[in-house]
Amino acid sequence: MTKTELIEKIASGAKLTKADASRSLDAMIDAVKTTLKKGKKLTLVGFGTFSVSKRKARKGRNPRTGEVIKIAATKVPKFSAGKALKDAVR
Repeated sequence: MTKTELIEKIASGAKLTKADASRSLDAMIDAVKTTLKKGKKLTLVGFGTFSVSKRKARKGRNPRTGEVIKIAATKVPKFSAGKALKDAVR
């Protein structure tokens, strides 16, 4: 499903215009980004939890040359599905 298809689904399900649904989805995505940027987690009960995970620095290998390279530590977004979402997919 693409973002456009999701907007159409939200618009029809919530009886909103596509413009309103688009603004709502963008606001939700911005809220998730802002929360994660602050290092906090966002929990939507029944759906899941968005959080930030820290990845340690490590050594890697350039696949083209075989040279060992250093990969810096970084923060990555993480999503853990909630029980209701897991049950719905099963």
